[in-house]
Amino acid sequence: MTFINYAAREINCKIVYYGPGLGGKTTNIQWIHEKTRPDSKGKLISLATETDRTLFFDFLPIELGTIRGFRTRFHLYTVPGQVFYDASRKLILKGVDGVVFVADSQEMRRDANVESAENLKTNLRDNGYDLATLPYVLQLNKRDLPGALPVERLAADLRLKDEPTVEAVATKGIGVFDTLKTIIRLVLNDLRRR
Repeated sequence: MTFINYAAREINCKIVYYGPGLGGKTTNIQWIHEKTRPDSKGKLISLATETDRTLFFDFLPIELGTIRGFRTRFHLYTVPGQVFYDASRKLILKGVDGVVFVADSQEMRRDANVESAENLKTNLRDNGYDLATLPYVLQLNKRDLPGALPVERLAADLRLKDEPTVEAVATKGIGVFDTLKTIIRLVLNDLRRR
């Protein structure tokens, strides 16, 4: 749920990057942090294990100008990809305004993608969200790797509604900002409808 601070004239929106382990969620956030102007972003907070896997979450606040005199800030989070961190995933989804599902395009990760998408639907429902109305983007990451499944097959496996789909190579920044702009546009449109 969007938090509006009338005293500070600030609108805060929460976007969560969700998906299987090692799919590229943290890589997306790191690329965004690296390429965003210093005066428009906060500090990237990452709680990762020694093997660079996200243990709890990544967090990055980004400021994007004003709407009707209110500063808009987007708080970007990732969830841990590993299924045994499900309680953390569910907790991080609380108060979400938009979700980006980062899918790993490799054929060997097909089952992990499907399992994570099902887990997302369950956790959203458990938190009282209706996926049909929640701003949502599907990012097909790792498109540059040999053995990447065709886009049509991935979309058939993973599309949860008629959401926008973005092809990406997060390690090179391809599709990263397209994904971010798409989810931000959807969140802002959702805010205007309320």
